[in-house]
Amino acid sequence: MSDLPRKAVTRTAKLAALPLGFAGRATWGLGKRIGGKSAEIVGRELQQRTAEQLFKVLGELKGGAMKFGQALSVFESALPEEVAGPYRAALTKLQEAAPPMPTRTVHGVLEEHLGTDWREQFLEFEDKPAAAASIGQVHRAVWRDGRDVAVKVQYPGAGEALLSDLSQLSRFARVLGPLIPGMDIKPLITELRDRVSEELDYALEAQAQRAHAEEFADDPDVVVPDVVHQCEQILVTEWIDGVPLSEVITEGTQEQRDRAGQLLTRFLFSGPARTGLLHADPHPGNFRLLPGEKGEWRLGVLDFGTVDRLPGGLPSTIGDSLRMTVEGEADAVYDMLCAEGFVKETVDLEPEAVMDYLLPIIEPAVAEEFTFTRGWMRSQAARIADPRSPAHQLGKRLNLPPSYLLIHRVTLSTIGVLCQLGATVRMRDELEEWLPGFVAQEPEEAAAEA
Repeated sequence: MSDLPRKAVTRTAKLAALPLGFAGRATWGLGKRIGGKSAEIVGRELQQRTAEQLFKVLGELKGGAMKFGQALSVFESALPEEVAGPYRAALTKLQEAAPPMPTRTVHGVLEEHLGTDWREQFLEFEDKPAAAASIGQVHRAVWRDGRDVAVKVQYPGAGEALLSDLSQLSRFARVLGPLIPGMDIKPLITELRDRVSEELDYALEAQAQRAHAEEFADDPDVVVPDVVHQCEQILVTEWIDGVPLSEVITEGTQEQRDRAGQLLTRFLFSGPARTGLLHADPHPGNFRLLPGEKGEWRLGVLDFGTVDRLPGGLPSTIGDSLRMTVEGEADAVYDMLCAEGFVKETVDLEPEAVMDYLLPIIEPAVAEEFTFTRGWMRSQAARIADPRSPAHQLGKRLNLPPSYLLIHRVTLSTIGVLCQLGATVRMRDELEEWLPGFVAQEPEEAAAEA
């Protein structure tokens, strides 16, 4: 019997129970009100019960349901505080843990892909998983050459489960949408589905991780563990210790928060420039803070299953449009957005109105340093979500070209994590260093490149 509930009827029933559960709790809440409890107390209890059921189901199903939960978790900062409280603990659970596979299943996968003598590959192997995620779980071990390693074992049937979950979740997008105000859930689910085949391919993941490990091998600030061994459903990489970013969010000092935020920003923008790849799964479970040789914290980066391939680095259009927005060149920004497909040919907008829409969003890139807070994230979400606001009306008329979809999601997700950290970051420094087009070229430089 499979340990990942993947039969379509079983998984569909579990997911279908979510909207039914919401309706049931609403009825329960009405009964409590009639019984005399205040609306505030009933509302809090209702939110808590909703969070518990939603994330219990997502966690049990693993697969695409849990992947969706992890993608949502980084946007927790956008939730109004009175709603965020009950959800925060449940969201965080998805970032670091999930119910594990039974030991016999793990051993079966190892035997199938490493042979009946698989134990001879390891000096030690811990049956208890160190971490569990959406399509696999990680075990700590010692490789035959003495290196401490992380052994990622893919769940049997993970591919089928991912596709099934994401297909079902798209049907419930309207019900799940209110979790994150101002965000359209359906495109997020569609984009996650498009990435399924890549994430299931451990050969592609190993290739991306090796590229990063080689490029960042001598980096003083970023640590990427190298790949030790890879086969179809197993990926063995070097082990790195450190403080999970989820712990820094809940318990870290301000120094740790600021350092983590600065390094996360640096990795976001420097990675594509240095490797031609964008790490596209920036939830806190994929990052660690490690003590450095000179006393400063370093950022450990894990899980390269989802990447965007950008051979020339991030598009210079992003840097050019940011710079021109800062400089107040409304017409030039509008012309560039039209040329790139952010404004469709059938839509006519006022360039100054587009500037008014963009300026609050790019505030972190303008300031010498910027403190990311949940309050700032909520204000941006509310501004764009309020149907009465000009920003909402204009945002509905903008378009996101497919080639920018993943870049957009990764940037938003990273900003969500920075807000959870409450980090003060010198983002402009990183943009000037790594983002093509953000710093205007001198005429002789432009002529030389031409």
